[in-house]
Amino acid sequence: MLLIAAAPSAVAAEVVLRADPPTIDQLFANVTAWITGIAAVVATTFLTVGGLRYMMAGGDPGAVEKAKGALKSAGIGYMIAILAPVILNVLKGLVGAK
Repeated sequence: MLLIAAAPSAVAAEVVLRADPPTIDQLFANVTAWITGIAAVVATTFLTVGGLRYMMAGGDPGAVEKAKGALKSAGIGYMIAILAPVILNVLKGLVGAK
């Protein structure tokens, strides 16, 4: 068995770290991505729970209403995820960022 160890290269790549603070546009883009992602995950969870509740309701009116409530919450969550960029653009306009 032959083991060959790779020696470090004589010419190493330099990593330059910049400590520039993010601009307002970058900040709003990051916040938009986070809010959209979190809202989509929560809405998908509510959609799954609502679907499972609806399937397991077995005709019980109380359980069907709980399932419908979870499905409505999922719809609201998806709407928030879709409208997050619009809402943050309005906030960006209020702050005065271009």
